[in-house]
Amino acid sequence: MEAAKAVRARVAEKIVSKVLTDLKMDSRRADIEIVKVWNSLIDPNIVAHAQPANLHKGTLFVNVDSSTWLSEIVRYRRKEILDRLQHGFGKNVIQKISYRVG
Repeated sequence: MEAAKAVRARVAEKIVSKVLTDLKMDSRRADIEIVKVWNSLIDPNIVAHAQPANLHKGTLFVNVDSSTWLSEIVRYRRKEILDRLQHGFGKNVIQKISYRVG
């Protein structure tokens, strides 16, 4: 009886692991963590107008709510934001940031 329960537990573990992989839960957890760090490390004025959307192959994609704020961020705050995020996550995780209105 115990052996049968152990086998069922291992089978269930494999199924759950596969489902989580298929749903890309690790990636989603990372995205949530980036948003939390973004909201705590970045100037609240910027946070009100720009939010991270996706991290792909070292590039963080950030949506900005207007072209005015996009210009402000790109011209004056880009390096500061990148430095803060690299300090929080490491230079190999966030290598660059791509901003876009959206």
